[in-house]
Amino acid sequence: MSNTLLIYSTTDGHTKKISQKIQTVIEEQGHTVTLLPVEDATKDAIANHDSIIIGASIRYGKHQKIVTHFIEQHKALLESKPTAFYTVNLVARKAEKCQPDTNPYIIKFLAQLDWQPSLQGVFAGKLNYQQYGPIDRNMIRFIMWMTKGPTDPTTNMEFTNWESVDAFALAASKLS
Repeated sequence: MSNTLLIYSTTDGHTKKISQKIQTVIEEQGHTVTLLPVEDATKDAIANHDSIIIGASIRYGKHQKIVTHFIEQHKALLESKPTAFYTVNLVARKAEKCQPDTNPYIIKFLAQLDWQPSLQGVFAGKLNYQQYGPIDRNMIRFIMWMTKGPTDPTTNMEFTNWESVDAFALAASKLS
């Protein structure tokens, strides 16, 4: 059985929740998974695992800079192993934007890095206005208004398609 490193970057905690679900599914297939926030992932951790999965959330149209730097810094090592990458964003709540070949964020991100992981995934995130500070709440409400999403400030809604997460995790369990 393989040994997978699952690295995540989260803004409000939902990407970690998705990562934990992926970990569970892969472990149910008999594999070992080490789950780490990107801040704790190292070159040695990558080197000591058979496959690598990276998950990252979007805020205001961008992944966190630490994810970009991590991939750039370790790109050669990542390219020497089976890899998977998934992004979590609210645009993916729309059927026409929830696949790697239709989601503008993953397309742009991977093109900028000139990196093509073996497996790619896109998952819709969670919208919880009450969790955000006043500036983020109003900015996100404005973005939701522009994209015809929920704008009620009491909204707490998870858009994640958990069946898609399961399917991605099963595919990831077969990477190495």
